[in-house]
This record gives sequence, C-alpha cells and structure tokens, in this order.
Amino acid sequence: MSDTIGHPDPGLDLSDGFRPHTSHWGVFSARLGKAGLEVRPYAADPDPNRIIDNFPGALRHQARIAQPAIRRGWLERGPGPDDRRGRDEFVSVSWEQALDLLGGELTRIRDSIGPQAVFGGSYGWSSAGRFHHAQSQVHRFLNIALGGYVRSVNTYSSGASSVLLPQILAGYEEITKRNVTWEQIAEQTEIVLAFGGMALKNSMVAGGSISKHVERGAMAAARRRGCEFVLVSPLRDDLPAEAGAEWLTAVPGTDTALMLGIVHTLVSEGLHDQAFLDRYTEGWPVFLRYLTGEADAQPKSAEWAAAICGIDAGTIRTLARRLAGRRALITVSHSLQRAEHGEQPVWMGMVLAAALGQIGLPGGGYAYSLGAIGYYGRRVNAVAGPTLAQGRNGVADFIPVARITDMLLNPGTSYRYNGETRTYPDIRLVYWAGGNPFHHHQDINRLRKAFARLDTFVVHELAWTATARHADIVLPSTMTLEREDIGYSTNDPLMVAMHRIAEPFGLARDDYEIFADLAERLGAREPFTEGRTSREWLAHLYEPTRKSLAAQGLEAPSFEEFWARGSLIVPQQPDDGGTLRRFREDPVARPLPTPSGRIEIFSQKIADHGDADCPGHPVWLAKTDMPKPGTPCFLVANQPVTRLHSQLDFGGHSLAAKHRGREVARMNPRDAEPRGIKDGDIIRLFNARGACLAAVHVTDGIAPGVVQLPTGAWYDPMDPEEEAPLCVHGNPNVLTRDIGTSSFAQGCTGQLTVVEVERFSGNLPPIRAFDPV
Repeated sequence: MSDTIGHPDPGLDLSDGFRPHTSHWGVFSARLGKAGLEVRPYAADPDPNRIIDNFPGALRHQARIAQPAIRRGWLERGPGPDDRRGRDEFVSVSWEQALDLLGGELTRIRDSIGPQAVFGGSYGWSSAGRFHHAQSQVHRFLNIALGGYVRSVNTYSSGASSVLLPQILAGYEEITKRNVTWEQIAEQTEIVLAFGGMALKNSMVAGGSISKHVERGAMAAARRRGCEFVLVSPLRDDLPAEAGAEWLTAVPGTDTALMLGIVHTLVSEGLHDQAFLDRYTEGWPVFLRYLTGEADAQPKSAEWAAAICGIDAGTIRTLARRLAGRRALITVSHSLQRAEHGEQPVWMGMVLAAALGQIGLPGGGYAYSLGAIGYYGRRVNAVAGPTLAQGRNGVADFIPVARITDMLLNPGTSYRYNGETRTYPDIRLVYWAGGNPFHHHQDINRLRKAFARLDTFVVHELAWTATARHADIVLPSTMTLEREDIGYSTNDPLMVAMHRIAEPFGLARDDYEIFADLAERLGAREPFTEGRTSREWLAHLYEPTRKSLAAQGLEAPSFEEFWARGSLIVPQQPDDGGTLRRFREDPVARPLPTPSGRIEIFSQKIADHGDADCPGHPVWLAKTDMPKPGTPCFLVANQPVTRLHSQLDFGGHSLAAKHRGREVARMNPRDAEPRGIKDGDIIRLFNARGACLAAVHVTDGIAPGVVQLPTGAWYDPMDPEEEAPLCVHGNPNVLTRDIGTSSFAQGCTGQLTVVEVERFSGNLPPIRAFDPV
C-alpha cells in the first residue's frame, strides 16, 4: 500500500453521481435520485456490512423529528421534577422559541446553582465523522458556555475491563489496539480459546470509519493452515462457520471457574510455564495457594470446575493439554465482563495466558475483547487524525457511565469506585446528544423514575426514540447523510471525505449550528465557534494529517484536493506487538505500566482496597442472579446483527429481521417444547423488573436453559401510564438488572439475567415505537 499513501483509494467508486460517505459499519458511496436513496458498499471491502441498507428507508422515515418540540408540562409549568416525562404530549415550537427557553434555563442553572448540577450525558455512536461527533460537540459546548459539567467515565461495553486491565497488565488501548492482530492469527496462531467468542456482528462495526472487514477471512486462513478454534459460549454463532470451532457450552457466567480448572490441570500435570511466571509476573505464589486450595481448603480442580460450569472434568483436562506447548491465544469477550463480578473472567483469562507462557508472542497470549469491535486487532495509523478540542472542564466530578440511575435517584449518597469512596452529585439538568440510554441502560422502569426527578432533560435527536419521548426539550438534529464531515479511525488507513448526500429533514439542524446559536444566548458564541463555519472547521481539523504526511516526505494534498478526491490513504505503524511484545523481549528495560512493572496475577493495590467483591487476585465468586423457580432461564441480552445498538431500528435491514414487527428471541427446543412454544410464536419474557414481548426462533444453536434477545429494539410501552408497562417490541432492558459489576469498577451488568418465558396468546398489541409524536 506504500505507493498509494496520500492518494485516493480506487476502491471507492464515485461514478454515476455517487458521492463518498462512511459509517461506523463501513465505507460506502451514495446518491439521491428519483428512486430515492441508493447506497453501495466500498468495493475493496472483502466482507461488507449490510447495516448500510438501513439508510434508504431511514432517511425520510416518519419517525424523524421535523421541528423543535417542548413537553407540554415543562412549557406550561417550567422546570422541576415531573413523573409525566414519557407520558406527556409535546408542543411544536420555532427554533427561536426553543433556543430562547433553553438558553434561559441553562443560564439559570449556571448562575444560580453551577455547572456541577449539569450532567453531559452524551454516550453513543452518532456519527463516524470526527467533527459532527455529538459527544465532542456537547462536551465542548458545556465546557465553554457553562464552565463544565459532571461527566461519565468508561463505557457500557467495557466498564469492568477498562478499569482493571491498566492496573494488572497495560493500558486498555495497548491491549486491544496494539497487541495481537488478525494478520498474526492468520499466519501464526495454533489454537484459539475464545471465551464468549468473536462474533462477526460485533467486529463489523468500529468507533469511526471502517473500510475493510477482515475478521472472517483471517479466521478462515488460520483454519486452513491448521489452527484450531474452541468456543466457550451459550451461542454457537459467537464464532463464524469459517472458524470450524469446537463448541463448548458452559453455564453462563461460570467462565472463571472453567479457567481455574484449566490452570489447575496445567499446574498439577506440570504443563505450565514456570520460567515465564517467575520472570514476568507478580504474585503467582499468592494465587497458587488459592488455586491449589492451600488458602481455602478447596482445590480448583477440573472436577470442582465441572460441578460449577457444566463441562465435564475430562473435557477440561483435555483442553488444558491441547493448549500447553502451542502458540495459544486466549480471548475474553466484552460479554463476560458485562455481568456480576465481570472483573474476574477478564483477570483470570490473563492468568491462563500467563500460565501458558504465551503473552507477548506473535499470534499468542492474551487478546482481551478481540473481535468485539472493528478496530481491534489491526495496525495503528502513523499520522495524526482529526480531533475536535473539547475545552477545559471546570467540574472535577464524574460517575462510572452505568451508574446514571443511581446518581439521579440518590444524590448525596456514597458509593465505592476504584478504591475510593465517592458521592453522587445532585444533578438538575441532563443534556443528551448522540446517544440513547433507553438502549444502553438496564432496568428501564427504574431509569424512567430517575429521569422524573430532573428539573430539565434536553435531547438532540434525529428521531423519536424513547429518550426523546422522555425529554422536556427536543431539538431535531441531522442524520450523517445530511451533513459534511471527515470519516476517520486510528486503526484504518482510509480517511473519507463525507459529502452531504441529502438536505436536512424538516427543520433539523447540525449539532454544531444548534450549539453555536445556543452559545450566543449564553455569551459564548465566539469562543465556541472560533469564528469558523462547519466547512472551515473541517479544513482546520484536516491540517494535522496533512502536516504529518508532509513531515514523512509523503504526498500531502491540501484540504481542497482531499475533498475533491473523496478519500486519502494514510500510512500505518508496523505490526510489532506493542507494549506486551517489548516487555517480553526486555522486562527490565521495558517494564509494564503496572505498580510492579510486571504482569500482576496478584495486585497488592487492588487487595488494599478491601472490596470483598473484587479481591487482590482472580477468584470464583458465586452469582446472586441465578435460575430459580419463577425465573428458570438465563437471558442473554447481547448486541444485534442488523443495526448498531439501537441506531436506525426503523431502517429496512433492521425491520426485515423482525417477525410480526417484534424483535426475535432464540431458545432451545428443550426449553420451548415443555412450554408449548413453536418457532415463530410470540412469547412473553418476564421477571420481577418487567416484561416484554418478542417473536421466537427455536434452534439448537443456543444452549438449553438460555434465551437470547438482542438489545436495540426501541422501547415501546403498551401503556406508558403504568409504572412497569409491557414493552410490546422486545427491548430486553426492561428485564436486566441495574447493579455494578463490583465495588471496584461499577461496570454494566446488562448482558446476563434470569427470566421466565411463556407463549403469548392474547391480542397482539400494535407497534408504536416508530410513530411520530
């Protein structure tokens, strides 16, 4: 590719009036003609993602928001707690009125209470463009116009692992983005043990532009070379067919016990790499006393593990022997740590890789969350990319991202996080742009009560999501196809000039334009805009890339040239294994950024926190949310196939996968038959927190005792006036638990809970989630 650096990519076909654009799920080109919107994937992508097919039906869908709207109760009575949020009607207003009212409310909060009463709630994937990135825009606005805001840290996807890994191994991005690559796996890995799998539906998307989906091809190439794949998951399709994986179905949430049984076998049979443990790790002797039972009189043997995880002891011992002495790769998916005690499988997976002596080897060792997102397992770009400065936040307070309901319901109360005792702030106003908490957050009925306590809830949104329907002030924002931007990812070599394909829907405006006019009402227009138009900002943000290319002696086209070409190929760094490879090569000169400088199997720092639900080394901790009478089935609430999170759920590709308008759940015939449930039926899933309807697909591709229902179906309460209404569309977050993974990380636990399932035989309620308000 070196001879193409600085040049446009010929794979981006811009003939016949098509113009370049990109998304989190793939580069594409589009045009708007008499037949409507047409999209075609990037020609050089070996495995294009069909989520782009959601765009044509979504562009002018009735669910789009046409003009600013204010909830009637807020408009008539002003700010204050109100349980009518989500139940009230909206009044359409002009932009002038909406911005005047909002500007006055922000001024009131800023001047009478302070910015510490504002939560900047953007969390989401609104655009692959780096300028019209809603999270950056709203945070920049709040910093400049208000002086700051209470922020959130970490993510729903990796809330436990992102706190844990830097303290025991290396920085989160070093492990996920600069470690084992798909190229290494295709060429060198001999066996992959994938806890939770590497589902292609996850690696099909990235936090930015993505030009080539390589995962399927890399696994196929590795398999042809003789690499073995072993999948531990309740879902068979958590590895693609091309991997030819052996499928093991452990009891959900018991992966840590299985890993302990494998390591116990390695040690008891002398198959572990003691030399590696002595040279590169900290605290192995402490952990060994736990593993052998010296510390608690319970050896973590294969037999012990089998009784917990449901995989027989012989299989566990055989698996340990298959791993020993080979170029083995251990992967642990995000899904495992999105559950109670989610820190433990992340930590224990690293210990297993260390016991095998594989960490730091090409194609071997530990690749946490490989396959969880499209830019993991790829090379890193060697030039600067466009980044919008967010300004300085004058408020120091923050919360772990998955604790928003706790914060709103319990202001002033204390909680534990990362070894500290912190206090929830008293939030009066939430400003949300570019995300949908009614997708990301758990226990929606509890979330509704939390939002009722606010003075004001402001939302920028392109469509009437449940978040918008629970807001006080709703400002219509443009879709990515309706604005210009620069598509870029730090781990993809193709930078894309995102041309505008269509005019804005109704009176929708770009977030930047909304914030610029709002900043003027707060006396901050000039510092927010710096005097630039959107196009001038794009040229400004492109400049660091041009300078980086020029400094390397490569062709460095001007912004005007880049925009006319439509794309630009940038250089990437060598596939050198990053921090872990350098540490393995010289642990003295290149120590890890942990307290000991080594791989921390035992962490004195974490032990000193004194949190019983996350001690100083990985342990098996029994779950409190397990099947029992009344809720006999596990529910796996994972990511969907036909959309990114809840985005464009009303798009054609997403709608085509539903059945009778509902999201489709999956269950095993052994669970369906005793309940009189047949393939295609409508089922009711329920527990003490709530209930939802879904269609059902009966399949042996899911383990017995497990029901799987993907997230992302828009919350659609049958009767919003009820406290815990039935969701008729199939949003599993009416069922999931809103607790932290532990006192240590306080991550999201939305992946796994327990439910009962029954066939629904009543009159089928209509789907109203996509109706205009």
